[in-house]
Amino acid sequence: MKIDYSNQVVLVTGATRGIGKQIADDFAGLGAKLILTGTNKDQVKILNETSEKTEKGKRKFYCVDFTNAESTEGFIEELKRYEKIDVCVNNAGINKIDYIAEVKTTDWDDVMSVNLRAPFMVIRVVSGIMKRNAYGRIINIASILGVISKEKRSAYSTSKFGIMGMTVAVSNELAKHNVLVNSVSPGFVLTDLTRSILSEKEIEDLATQIPAQRLAGPVDISNVVLFLASSFNTYITGQNIIADGGFVNV
Repeated sequence: MKIDYSNQVVLVTGATRGIGKQIADDFAGLGAKLILTGTNKDQVKILNETSEKTEKGKRKFYCVDFTNAESTEGFIEELKRYEKIDVCVNNAGINKIDYIAEVKTTDWDDVMSVNLRAPFMVIRVVSGIMKRNAYGRIINIASILGVISKEKRSAYSTSKFGIMGMTVAVSNELAKHNVLVNSVSPGFVLTDLTRSILSEKEIEDLATQIPAQRLAGPVDISNVVLFLASSFNTYITGQNIIADGGFVNV
């Protein structure tokens, strides 16, 4: 069994670092043409220049700030130009940590804009393209904090519970068009961001709480996405796949 994305167009939001970058790199390695987003204008410019030189433009980066309505709308208009999008991975996300009494309304709104409103707007456009082509795979990156939660995560957990609800609802609408919609809920993932927040000792202690005895690597999450987005997935839709090394079962 070999997964091949040659001649497929794949959209990945939040694709310049962490899990999103891994997913984008893996799709590229399997032949896909990529539509990608990032938030750093200078980085996006360099990435597009590099793509033109080394990959003949197979990766097209857009600078999008999903907390900004004008930026989001501009990107949505760009998506409408595409006649074909085979796979959509809604990965862009942010987190604001605070007790509910201290959560700022602006922070709450930003989390909802990036984690929930942006996927809604992207899916609304992409689903129409997929329906016309009678094929599509949509994967929303959720979180185990949309399955369980902890203190100071009210905004983030609300957004991730929400994206899982959207996944189920949209899957029911699109299945008859051969468009399958699922979510993936990563557990603790060892990224540069994780390393910047936790010390090596804290990472080691956290790993002991996971049955697999390690944090996930970005590739562990990407592998799940690659299967769900592939033509080998012919019947799984409306599901949330938890990739956490068994953490939520402890």
